[in-house]
Amino acid sequence: MDFLQVLALALLPAAGNFAGGVLAELIPTSRRTLSRALHVAAGIVVAVVDVELMPEALEGAAPWLVVLGFCLGGGTFILLDAAMERFSGGEKAAGPWLVYAAVFIDLFSDGLMIGVGSVVSFSLALVLAVGQVTADVPEGFAAIANFRDKGVARFKRLMLSASFVAATLLGASVGYWLLRDQARAIQLTALAFTAGLLILAAVEEMLGEAHEAAEDSRATAAFFVGGFALFTLVASYFEA
Repeated sequence: MDFLQVLALALLPAAGNFAGGVLAELIPTSRRTLSRALHVAAGIVVAVVDVELMPEALEGAAPWLVVLGFCLGGGTFILLDAAMERFSGGEKAAGPWLVYAAVFIDLFSDGLMIGVGSVVSFSLALVLAVGQVTADVPEGFAAIANFRDKGVARFKRLMLSASFVAATLLGASVGYWLLRDQARAIQLTALAFTAGLLILAAVEEMLGEAHEAAEDSRATAAFFVGGFALFTLVASYFEA
C-alpha cells in the first residue's frame, strides 16, 4: 500500500469532521444543543479508547509498555492544558481552544490508526477510515458550535474546521513513515500514548465544556451513552 493511498483514506475522517462543522454553521444552535453535541463527541472519544486503541495495544504489547505509553500521553495532555491556559490568559479563555485541541488530537489518532493499519493491509486501513467517518461528524459540529458560542467570526470558524484535515494527514504520515518499520510493540505503545491523550481530552475538556454550556441532566448523559454506542456499532459493523 503506497503513501498516497494512505493519505486518501486519512481524508475520510477529516471530511466527516468538516461536514459536522458545516452543519453547525447551517442550523441554529443553542447552548443545550452544544452541550448535547459535546456529550456525543466525548462518548465517541471514550469509545475510540475503550473499543479500538487499548484492546489493540494490550493484545500485542507488554502491559507495562502500554501503561507507560498511556501515562505519557495523559501527561502530555496535562502539559498542553497548562500551556493553553497560560497562553490564553485563563482557564475560561482557554476552554474552546482546548476543545479544538481535543478534536485535533482525536483526528490525529484517526490518522495514526490508519497509517499503522496500512502496514498490515489495505482492508484494515479502509475499515478504520470508514469506521471513523460517522463518528467524527458530531465532533466537528461540537467544535465549531463551541467557537460560534464564544463569538469567533464565521470565516475563522470555517478555517479552523478546515484545519482539522492537517491532523489526520499528520497522524497518517507519522504512522506510515515512523512506525511502519518499527517493532510491533513500539507501534502499539504509540497507540496507547494516543489513548492517554484522548481520554483526558474527553473527560476533562469536552465534558467540562458541555457542563459549562448548559446544566447537566439525565437526557444529556444519554447523549454520551449514545455517542459511545454509535462508534462501537459503526466500528463493529465494518470490522465484521
